[in-house]
This record gives sequence, structure tokens and C-alpha cells, in this order.
Amino acid sequence: MRVTFLGTGSAMPSPDRAQTGLLVESGDRSLLVDCGSGVLSRLAGTETGYEGVGTVLLTHHHLDHVSDLLPLLKARWLAGEMHLEVVGPVGTKRHLDGLLDVYDYMQNRVDLQVREVAAGSFSVGGFDVEATETRHSVNCLAYRFAGGDEGGGGDFVFSGDSEAFEGLANFADGAAVLAHDCSFPDEVDVSNHPTPSQLGAALAGRDIGRVYLTHLYPHTEGRHEEMLESVARGYDGDVRFARDGLRIDI
Repeated sequence: MRVTFLGTGSAMPSPDRAQTGLLVESGDRSLLVDCGSGVLSRLAGTETGYEGVGTVLLTHHHLDHVSDLLPLLKARWLAGEMHLEVVGPVGTKRHLDGLLDVYDYMQNRVDLQVREVAAGSFSVGGFDVEATETRHSVNCLAYRFAGGDEGGGGDFVFSGDSEAFEGLANFADGAAVLAHDCSFPDEVDVSNHPTPSQLGAALAGRDIGRVYLTHLYPHTEGRHEEMLESVARGYDGDVRFARDGLRIDI
């Protein structure tokens, strides 16, 4: 499995970080996870391209995770790709229906399939996925993608947007890679997202091959070393910052 970080930023624009988006690939299977502003352009710069991604999996419906969704649909239509599947938590169909009510000229341009999922196991885009609810201001799901290794040692986990908490840490335990929201430095008083010390405390004692910090607000720029030190006070594993364009093989 290969994971490409297309966007590692947040709702506040940054010149070096698009909003949230991940490309998950294995063999001839490709899946886009979230599609925030700037992600479509980042996707166009990959070998797969937007033409090669027929399925999008959403964690939730905040703008910085969905704002390039309709532009993706239009780009695929213009490229002659006549199918798109969008999968996400409850409310995904209502969200797409609302967008298409506004941009009615896009209705029926492609075969658009929408599926809503909840916590539990399912398949999407040829991947076996397990989902769990996160702690965010709206309904949001974290996803664990099976890597094929016995015992889950080759799995990839994406937190979506969430506070750090024991249940989500347990969900990621034993995975090869975890990409986790770490939006702000410690001194920012925030809910619905974790700070480094909160994340380190939640991950303490878990066995995860590597953790990547993502969903980074501009507040984190120039603060990476101290944030890593703060995580390390609670969790002694391999922790790194994600960046746009980073590709990891699992």
C-alpha cells in the first residue's frame, strides 16, 4: 500500500499546505480520502491523476475536507470519466444533493453513486476498511485500511479530525502508520482537535510503526521541534510531520 499526502493543512490557508486529502493506492486500486481546497491540483500532479480516482471516501463534511469535491466531479466529466463514487458518514447524500442543487448544470453529467457508512467494517474502492467515530464538532469517522499483513501490522490509519482520546489510540494500535490530526501547539486552547501533549498522552503505550502529524494550522509553523518534544513526553514512538507530496510505502 502507498499513501500520498496531497494536503496536510487546515481551514486557514497556508502557501505550502493544501487542505486535507490523501491518496491511498495498492496495485491497480486508488482511493481519495477527503478532498479539501487545493487537493484536486495536488492530485493532478500525481501519476494517478484525477482521471484515475473513481472513488472518494470522506471523513466528514467540513469545508476544508470537501471543497474540491464538486470540482473533482467536473474535472472527471471534462476528461471523459463518466463515473464517481462518494462514500462518507451520514449526511453525505444530503451534502452532494445540496451542491448539485446550486450547480444544477452538473446534474447527471456523470454516474454519481453516493453511499453512507457508519462505524464498523466495509469495503470501498477495493480496500477493506474499518471505521470508528471520532470526537469532533460534527459527525466524523476515522478509518483503518487493511494492509494484508496478519495481525494488522501493515495497516494504515487516518484519524480524520478529532481530539486525541483512548478509543482512537486503541483503534490505531498495531498499525504500521497512523496519520493523526495535530492542529495546534500546546498553548492554544482548543477543542475538537489535539495539541501535541494531548496526543502524546493518548498514544502512550501503543505500538504503532510511525505517526505522522497532519491537519496543521499556520500556528504550527516554526514550532515543529518543540511539538515533537511535547509528543515524546507521553509517547516514545517514531513521530514525524507530514508534508504535501510525501509518499510512504507500507
